Amino acid sequence: MTLTKLASFALLASATFSSWAQINTNNLEEVIKTSMARFDVPGMAVAVVQDDQVVFAKGFGVSNLNTNAQVNKDTLFGIASNTKAFTSAALAKLVDEGKLSWDDRVIDHLPEFRLYDSYVTREMRIRDLLSHRSGLGLGQGDLMIWPSTDKSIEDILAGLKYLKPASSFRSQYAYNNLMFVTAGEVVARVSGISWNDYIEKNILKPLHMDNSRAGFSRIPKSNKNWAIGHIPMDGKLNPFFVNYLEDFRGAGAIASSVSDMSQWLRTQLAGGKMPNGEQLFSEKQQAQMWHPHITSMASKSAFEAYHQQFRGYGLGWSIEDYHGFKKLGHGGGILGMVSQVTLLPEKKLGIVILSNQQAFSALSAVTHEVLEDALELEDKDWVEDLADKHFAGKQKAYANAKPDAPADYQPQLPNINYTGTLHDDWYGDVIVEQLDGKLRIDFTHTKRLKGTLEHYTGNTFIVKWDEKLLEADAFIRFEMSSQNRVNSAKMRAVSTAVTDFSFDFRNLNLKAK
Repeated sequence: MTLTKLASFALLASATFSSWAQINTNNLEEVIKTSMARFDVPGMAVAVVQDDQVVFAKGFGVSNLNTNAQVNKDTLFGIASNTKAFTSAALAKLVDEGKLSWDDRVIDHLPEFRLYDSYVTREMRIRDLLSHRSGLGLGQGDLMIWPSTDKSIEDILAGLKYLKPASSFRSQYAYNNLMFVTAGEVVARVSGISWNDYIEKNILKPLHMDNSRAGFSRIPKSNKNWAIGHIPMDGKLNPFFVNYLEDFRGAGAIASSVSDMSQWLRTQLAGGKMPNGEQLFSEKQQAQMWHPHITSMASKSAFEAYHQQFRGYGLGWSIEDYHGFKKLGHGGGILGMVSQVTLLPEKKLGIVILSNQQAFSALSAVTHEVLEDALELEDKDWVEDLADKHFAGKQKAYANAKPDAPADYQPQLPNINYTGTLHDDWYGDVIVEQLDGKLRIDFTHTKRLKGTLEHYTGNTFIVKWDEKLLEADAFIRFEMSSQNRVNSAKMRAVSTAVTDFSFDFRNLNLKAK
């Protein structure tokens, strides 16, 4: 299923490109509906911006299977990590105002900021927070913010110094949310108001993103037009509410609609100039945000699909080439809800897709179909191509999700021997206790992380969380003292292919108190 090809573009003296044909919206709608049906997505909203015009903005399906409320262009979704570009834009405004520099040291604005390595603490700059090159590993420390915890920003900053780096500073790309949480606190300290207030007052309001909010709890009670996530399990879709990652703050907390996001896309494609003609941030700062600060290996599959030659990360933006054009974008993921933003600046083209199911491929298929027509590429059925890969990968992941039987099974000690309070320096207390003859585990800062320990072998158990939709079963291995009491414990996900990386049990160093 593809769109009608767009007309050719003219090369301007400024070396930018401008397209002039309208998208065939009937075909676009057909692609969206086909993708939703193929990937079992209950609700999706899509907006396309071209040549500073919103040429398409519409919702499809339902926002909640329990209520069957319809999705429209104003339905709010959690945009998750697409928030990161807003945090970068907030800092860009402060740079334009002379209140900070991209190369300011973080400790100059957050004196209490400390990382595990004193050199990195001293040398970490504002731009380092925004480019995933801190040396921390993928999702390292996310258990301080996911699932929703009771930790304050002060608690989170205090925990950073206990996170041992996964690589040397600025040497490798590794996606990390806590550095963007930190960046949001820089916005707060420099501006004198909270990150949430700053985003709403200085970005959302000037852009007339009137329904959007920097946090789920900030959505007016009178506004019922918001979506809930859905997780496929046991052959059906299960509605699953999360508060749009409110604890992620500058890394992922914004709630928005495609109608509102289209104004954000227009501003990005206009070099920071808002639809009202005023400058939100300067072109000079946009050049900084859109410049690759760290690169990663281009993938073979991406080369075969769209001739990707390079990929990297700027300041809140993923950057790659797409058939020779510079493409910027970002994905956002919550359990049961994903979003995708794509920009082709040379074509003055922007696409935003919000959905309430966690199949990224459904969004990518629609995006690729639009790009295919915009660039007059060879016709390809992206929905079926990505569906084949998606479902084959999912089948393989779930087939390998259950742990193998232990090669040398060993019996366990009495349950009471494993009970007590364990402590991790950056997370806090984890309690293991015996209730009704079963071992129970309680991550004390996280309401949703409560579960039962099922024996695996010896002193190793599998944690089965009470909320199975988390899909985060984990091994816990106890190290025992000579008196057969717990000294320490290590954890890891049973299946890294199924469990989200933000369940970073692998980074815990639990010690008996």
